[in-house]
Amino acid sequence: MSKIDHSLFNADSHALEKEYEVCPECGSELRIKHGKNGAFLGCANYPACSYLRPLHHHDGHVIKTLDSLCPECQHPLVIRNGRYGMFIGCSGFPSCHYIAPDREEENIEALPSCPKCHKGHLVKRQNKFGKHFYSCDKFPSCKYSVNDKPVDGTCSQCGFGLLVEKKRAGKIVLQCPQKTCQHKQE
Repeated sequence: MSKIDHSLFNADSHALEKEYEVCPECGSELRIKHGKNGAFLGCANYPACSYLRPLHHHDGHVIKTLDSLCPECQHPLVIRNGRYGMFIGCSGFPSCHYIAPDREEENIEALPSCPKCHKGHLVKRQNKFGKHFYSCDKFPSCKYSVNDKPVDGTCSQCGFGLLVEKKRAGKIVLQCPQKTCQHKQE
């Protein structure tokens, strides 16, 4: 005999205990649904009523006002909670779009210039899953990007003007980012 209480895994009993929200348009129950962008609340009377709203609200509301001023428009800076977490921004939004850089970004050494357009510089960015990559700051006119940290240098085999750092067996190896070359240098 199993000593597991199977009533804990029964979704019907838990659904009855939880109060549900009512659709503001038609009065039906709102249910948690899953889409390509994650979970959301949608009306149970779907084809007739198409009401939906996000499960979590990331509206950028102000958490705290800081004593420092915005360097662009001199409004006070505030701490906000947004889609990607908390950040420091201008209280004059939407007329001013200033966002203070992260502290870890301030301590980063200068990255090399873009090898494709030769006008912009590579900057460290973060995708929606939290992974970092390096792309040209002239986006969308230049769409060059690499996943590994770029280093100023020239490939000894093909002559490409950029190398990336890769860790192989505990050592840092410089490699050409071109798919046709990928020559490794030490």
